[in-house]
Amino acid sequence: METNDAVLALSALAQTSRLAVFRALVQAGPAGLAAGRIAEATGIPPSSLSFHLKELTHANLAHARQDGRFVIYTAQFDTMNALLGFLTDNCCGGNPCSPVCAPVCPPEKEFS
Repeated sequence: METNDAVLALSALAQTSRLAVFRALVQAGPAGLAAGRIAEATGIPPSSLSFHLKELTHANLAHARQDGRFVIYTAQFDTMNALLGFLTDNCCGGNPCSPVCAPVCPPEKEFS
């Protein structure tokens, strides 16, 4: 991910409503959510929601597709993962140091 793309994504997420929308889309998974369901889940009025969805789409964090008379929004997981990679690139000198860097948390040591 390029720096400008990271800044665009971070600025899109740096707003309470958009962060709530993005989290709802991530929780919904690849199936996504209709705009009405996003409004219900987040409590954001539809008139404001369209603006926030446009910003997330512009930052390539969300994607819209037509499904009959509904518009379904999905999180762009590739962009999300690229952003996480950008933020953790060279973390701890390139050594795994947290669950973000490692796919599985190391087992906890048992003390006797």
